[in-house]
Amino acid sequence: MKVWIDQDLCTGDGLCEEIAPDVFFGLDDGLFYVKESEGNFGTEKLFDGAANPAGPDGLARIADSGLEAVIESAEECPGEWIFIEVDG
Repeated sequence: MKVWIDQDLCTGDGLCEEIAPDVFFGLDDGLFYVKESEGNFGTEKLFDGAANPAGPDGLARIADSGLEAVIESAEECPGEWIFIEVDG
């Protein structure tokens, strides 16, 4: 599974980071982004719209152990702008 946030519509509430800090992080621009965890995939990848793509081009893989928290983050997102995609 993979996840991404539409930063054009992100409201910056930060609930996603509170629920799944291994997957979501905020920047000084007040928006939230996704990352791949070093513990799950061997390297830390930050999809922050600067050095790495944001939006649908910045898909981060989700470890099976983090899927439940990512789903909860998507459900709790006030703007409903967290998208989860199935591999394949």
